[in-house]
Amino acid sequence: MLGYGGSMAGKLFLCATPIGNLEDITFRVIRTLKGADLIAAEDTRNSIKLLNHFDIHTPMTSYHEYNKIEKARILIEKMQQGQNIALVTDAGTPGISDPGEELVSMCYQAGIEVTSLPGPAACVTALTLSGLPTRRFAFEAFLPMDKKERKAVLEELRDETRTIILYEAPHRLVKTLKELYETLGNRRITLCRELTKRYETAFRSTLEELIQYYETEEPRGECVLVVEGRSRKEIEEESQRVWTAMPLTEHMAHYENQGISHKEAMKLVAKDRGVTKRDIYKQLLSKEE
Repeated sequence: MLGYGGSMAGKLFLCATPIGNLEDITFRVIRTLKGADLIAAEDTRNSIKLLNHFDIHTPMTSYHEYNKIEKARILIEKMQQGQNIALVTDAGTPGISDPGEELVSMCYQAGIEVTSLPGPAACVTALTLSGLPTRRFAFEAFLPMDKKERKAVLEELRDETRTIILYEAPHRLVKTLKELYETLGNRRITLCRELTKRYETAFRSTLEELIQYYETEEPRGECVLVVEGRSRKEIEEESQRVWTAMPLTEHMAHYENQGISHKEAMKLVAKDRGVTKRDIYKQLLSKEE
């Protein structure tokens, strides 16, 4: 691929690294890390242990949350000059809940080719281990620290029907569990700790039971929370209760005031209340008599 100035541009390789067990690294990642011109690591002190274990001597540079924009420009310049750069995060797949997404975006803007080498990801590992539905899921990573934004995200999750995946640090775990309980109610949850490591645990429980458990136990290890989504039936029933609590004439006016015809409004009202259009027609007639 041609880069700026007509020279052959380098490439960005997103290299997934183990989230715990070093045996989870792929042969392709090892080969790529050895062959790259430079490795951009979230924490070089952490990544050097991995490189030493696999006898990799490629030079490293730091790329993290606090230098992600200015350092991305430097890395892109190197790739434009023909260097191949491998990006690694502390654990798992770069770009998932880490600053790698910024570098990828900026590479595309600069015309740099990007490829992703698949491998470990804590969110998918926990999901498959959870015993909860896996076909549809919503990954939220860490909840925002800002109170207003955090509350907004939690409210969005209240009616989420997909299985929900969250990351949390041990010192904030109890607070997050309580917030989830207050917003979502008592859902089923699988708390995954120390994934792929010797003391890996998948604690299948409920939010209420977990909160009680941690009243006497100290949370330890990085956690992945896999929470069951809300059932559509429950959402529909709650919606019906809200609508049926409203006077029928007010409910009809809700739609007719939007310019919807009387006939079409009856259809919508019937659907909201979980009854037939004929039932609504009869009730409206009785009110007119």
